[in-house]
Amino acid sequence: MNIDEAVRKRIKEILESKNITLTSLCLNSNLTPSTVFDFMSGKSKFPKVITIKKLCVGANITLSEFFDRDYFNDSDDVYE
Repeated sequence: MNIDEAVRKRIKEILESKNITLTSLCLNSNLTPSTVFDFMSGKSKFPKVITIKKLCVGANITLSEFFDRDYFNDSDDVYE
């Protein structure tokens, strides 16, 4: 799994655990839905940390909680 896939997977987990839609998360995060939908669909790649931070604020979790999954450590790619 690469980093993009791991971030997508984590966002889906958060949506499920919080029982919210992606649109609701975007609005709570002060992000335009198109920004997040483009990433989730694979149309855009490499989300900025500030985007992930905003999603965390919208989901009421910390960045540490977001990245606290083994699959982030097991990522099979490194970006330069």
